Amino acid sequence: MQTLAVDRLVGRHVLHLTDLSFDEIRSVLDLAAQMKRDYAAWRGALAQRSAVLLFEKPSLRTRVSFEIGLAKLGAIGVYIDHQGNPIGVRETVEDYGRNLERWADVLVARVNSHATLERLAACCRVPVINALSDLSHPCQILADALTLEEHGVRLDSMRLAFVGDGNNVCQSLIDLAAIAGGSIVVVTPPGFEPNAQLLARARSLAAVSGGRIEITHDIAAVRGVQAVYTDAWISMGQTDDPAKRAAMQRLQVNADVMRLAGPEALFMHCLPAHRGEEVTADVIDGPRSVVFDQAENRMHAQNALVALLLGGAGAA
Repeated sequence: MQTLAVDRLVGRHVLHLTDLSFDEIRSVLDLAAQMKRDYAAWRGALAQRSAVLLFEKPSLRTRVSFEIGLAKLGAIGVYIDHQGNPIGVRETVEDYGRNLERWADVLVARVNSHATLERLAACCRVPVINALSDLSHPCQILADALTLEEHGVRLDSMRLAFVGDGNNVCQSLIDLAAIAGGSIVVVTPPGFEPNAQLLARARSLAAVSGGRIEITHDIAAVRGVQAVYTDAWISMGQTDDPAKRAAMQRLQVNADVMRLAGPEALFMHCLPAHRGEEVTADVIDGPRSVVFDQAENRMHAQNALVALLLGGAGAA
């Protein structure tokens, strides 16, 4: 880990992946890889520290990976279910955050609206981590970056394809390519492209790093990539849309798409998956699928991020 990058991370909010430099992402991934090999050295790294997990949306991977991960570091994790009681209804987001910061060392929030995260970050003196919003999913992409590296893909020369809706996961993958200097092609139906403002920001970063971002409607653009990534057509909390499903159908990731990508191409998905919709069973259950590696790496990447934000990266 680079000492300067580690020092800069203490106390920071992480709402988008672009809140981190490439050196800082590198520090997170290096620490995550060390922790994954053996947690013994970090068993008490965050002793007497605490995190509050605020979840407005259902979760398997995010909740379990944070709760178990925090325990591995000696920290306390408190989960608050906001699925039926959105943050900011019972009391203002600001009053809520100012209470929580008196007890917790970090807030981890999985929210419907990214604006909720921004309001929490603006009023809280402790780090706020985006555990998923409508605009981005940085924790997922840190895990994905770790997974890619484990499978021999260098971030600064990676060639990725995202196929489907230009959603929060897609946007954060674009951010990764833009920061690291890799390339990504997003294949999406007309009208379902990534957020224009966030895409413009990513293009500005890519102009500096040498990254390449392509948005297309042509599935043939996956030819020669190192990984094909897809996600649910209807994101969590969205109303089902038959017209959207119909538009997405031609972009289902199946054996033909993976053959087009090439025999060494990985298949990636942030899960939960809908077999027979965005991906066929033979692909997600096939030998090139790394979806459960991604799921496992959520814990390690998140643990490293929390440890760095709280100054607990040194071995205990």
